[in-house]
Amino acid sequence: MDLSSINAVSAALGRSGGATAAAPLTGVLAEKETKADGTLFDAILHSAMDNIRTTNAYLSDQENEEIKFALGQTENTHDLTIAMNKASTALQYTIAVRDKFLDAYKEIMQMQI
Repeated sequence: MDLSSINAVSAALGRSGGATAAAPLTGVLAEKETKADGTLFDAILHSAMDNIRTTNAYLSDQENEEIKFALGQTENTHDLTIAMNKASTALQYTIAVRDKFLDAYKEIMQMQI
């Protein structure tokens, strides 16, 4: 699995509020900050979509290996086991990330304005 999404999320969480928390930004600096935030969100979104595509590819490989084994086209259980473990791990990771995002969304929705 690609760790770029984890790095992008940790970079986003590791950023300090710095200037934005102390005083509102104006002019060119505010424009750069807005552009950086849009780029960061875009990077996280594309990374998440790539991870979902990777998970789908692993699940497809697993299904193909199961079909080959069931039809007797191969007797190699090693490849089947590897494909099953890759798909299982990728799916568990994807579900864990989804659950964390849903928890964060619920927490944000419960905030009082």
